[in-house]
Amino acid sequence: MDKKIGLYICTGCGLEEALDINALTAVGNEEKVAVCKTCQQLCSKEGKELIKQDIENGEVNAVAIAGCSFRVNYDVFDFGPEILVERINLREHVVWTHTPNNEDTQMMAEDYIRMGMAKLKRMELPEPYVPEEEVVKTIMVVGGGLTGMTAALESAKAGYKTVLVEKENKLGGWAANLYKMAPVTEPFTEIADNYIPDIIKEIEANSNITVYTSSKVITTEGAPGMFYVTINQGSKEISEKVGSIVQATGAKPYEPENLGHLGYGKSDKVITQAMFEEMAKNGKLSGVEKIAFIQCAGSRDENHLPYCSAACCVESLKQSLAFKGINPKGIVYIFYRDIRSAGQYEHFYEKAQESGVNFIKYAEIDDVAENSGKMVITLDDVILGEKVEASDFDLVVLANGMVSTASFGEEMVEESEEDEKQDSESQESIANKPPVIQADILNLQYRQGPEIPILKHGFPDSNYICFPYETRRTGIYTAGSVRAPMDLLETREDATGAALKAVQCVENVSVGMALHPRSGDLSFPEFNMNRCTQCKRCTEECPFGAINEDEKANPLPNPTRCRRCGVCMGACPERIISFKNYNVPMVGNMIKNIEIPEEDEEKPRILIFACENDAIPALDMAGINKYSYNAWVRIIPVRCLGSLNLIWINDAMSKGFDGVLLMGCKHGEDYQCHFMKGSELAEYRLSKVSETLDRLGLESERVKATQVTIMDYDKIPQMIEDFTEEIDELGPNPMKDFQ
Repeated sequence: MDKKIGLYICTGCGLEEALDINALTAVGNEEKVAVCKTCQQLCSKEGKELIKQDIENGEVNAVAIAGCSFRVNYDVFDFGPEILVERINLREHVVWTHTPNNEDTQMMAEDYIRMGMAKLKRMELPEPYVPEEEVVKTIMVVGGGLTGMTAALESAKAGYKTVLVEKENKLGGWAANLYKMAPVTEPFTEIADNYIPDIIKEIEANSNITVYTSSKVITTEGAPGMFYVTINQGSKEISEKVGSIVQATGAKPYEPENLGHLGYGKSDKVITQAMFEEMAKNGKLSGVEKIAFIQCAGSRDENHLPYCSAACCVESLKQSLAFKGINPKGIVYIFYRDIRSAGQYEHFYEKAQESGVNFIKYAEIDDVAENSGKMVITLDDVILGEKVEASDFDLVVLANGMVSTASFGEEMVEESEEDEKQDSESQESIANKPPVIQADILNLQYRQGPEIPILKHGFPDSNYICFPYETRRTGIYTAGSVRAPMDLLETREDATGAALKAVQCVENVSVGMALHPRSGDLSFPEFNMNRCTQCKRCTEECPFGAINEDEKANPLPNPTRCRRCGVCMGACPERIISFKNYNVPMVGNMIKNIEIPEEDEEKPRILIFACENDAIPALDMAGINKYSYNAWVRIIPVRCLGSLNLIWINDAMSKGFDGVLLMGCKHGEDYQCHFMKGSELAEYRLSKVSETLDRLGLESERVKATQVTIMDYDKIPQMIEDFTEEIDELGPNPMKDFQ
């Protein structure tokens, strides 16, 4: 497009008092903008009208807003899909963090104007990806237990055709076998009758839901909006085309055979929670007068399940009250490490106390043994501070934990020698890929594996804080205890959340928009295949399996799988991958448009590449709190630090920058990266940069990576100060003289 750029400089929020606005407009005019105007408050009705008028008059078709962060007022400065908008942060990153009416502060503001102009000049209007084939909005739910049925109902109630696949011959899952159920409504004190039959009737009466029982998914091919699923039902195969998938296959009880140290298998009086439900349901608790419930039977134990299984405590409370209902004079003891009755279930815990249930806090259970027909438990009593024996129990119920069906009893996929060779050549081999398992649930036809990747405890890999339902397979969402241990109340809420994400998926894909975390982004990566060397870095490093390969190892992008992180762009050594509004030359031009003072001016320059998901918000919050930091820095936001292409480091050093600081998300076991592996990959690439800098005679310390969470805003000034001190000690970049 023939760009007519309008630069609009806000003078409110302290900008006019801290900066020479006339000098900023002069910089804009040097950049040959079509219109350059100032306004006391651009976000006001009058300010927006000023810009709209210029657009309607045909004077402007690309807008640069020099004022506040792009993270605020984004709806105010939306002028429609035909108008490019670039935000230049002069408020949080300049005047709120630096000395007013200071030469360095003014130089910083002017550089940000130049950077914004360079970016806008290179930007093109994104064109939504429109697949050649029809995008469908049908939701598929795999798993017909409480989670799956809830997700299916919520999708159907929202008006979407829904396919529900259950491997058993009837719906209901584990919950259908319960004698009674924990409360899910106020006042959260009374156990409830099993309501699973009512949910099944509601599903059968809903015309939007197609149910396949005694069925399993054989293959899942395609991408969001265009998943092709083959379902085996007995002797026939059924094909369904769906837009998104909710995996709600639940969890299975931890194998009680592993709990011999708690008496299981040594006495038939030691049972599991599931066995208790069956006995209660079939009237087999008559004659039982005294019951012991042992919590954390296998959970929170490094030798078994290192995590809390979440539902066990609530289930034991429910079973205690159910037993009291059967035998009001019965005696109940619950032996626990901690009672975890989250949220409203605190009321349920109090009801159990009031009903006469005895609670004993233990450090360790030393022994569970039968003596003269009764069970004896030997334990370390935390309150008494000594070993004690509790005896005369007719039954001991083990609250054995839950294991996600995403990994239950399955072996990890063995890599071939060729796969291992490819991994050794891939940068992601350093990034501790989560295992992909052969669980035989979705049977994905992805080169990255047949199932969704899992975390070390066997639960699906997702950023649990920022988008809990997401998996590393776009358009496939997990819900309920397959995703994380949870109780019945949380399960229902989780199913609803996953259903809403599945709906959002099909709606976004139908108009070419990206999904979370860049929801609404209309751009997608474009590949210039003429220069592709089949190095496989893009296919290996994509965190979401968005790129397959043909038989010649050429990348085969699946744009509706893409999350628009740009990791592939950062990985490509030939720089053949780009977005219309985010690409390698664009950022290179931003770097080149920054003015570097001469060495004798003693004004070093440091370039910061900051992830827009955590580092930029942290920098913004530092500004909001008026924390000051060194004015040597210039900040370039990146979609993900994994999108950083090494040529940008070269551009910066060649330009004369004295140092480059990479601010990425926290990675490792408790990672916070919105794109899973982006910041980790960037740090690995940095190790390669260091080798190059050393060969060129430049200190590798001039380029450094650091991890920043959104809550590190108060640490930002010191992070920058520490790096500037290191650069100051190294002295000027020797390449300054060769600009």
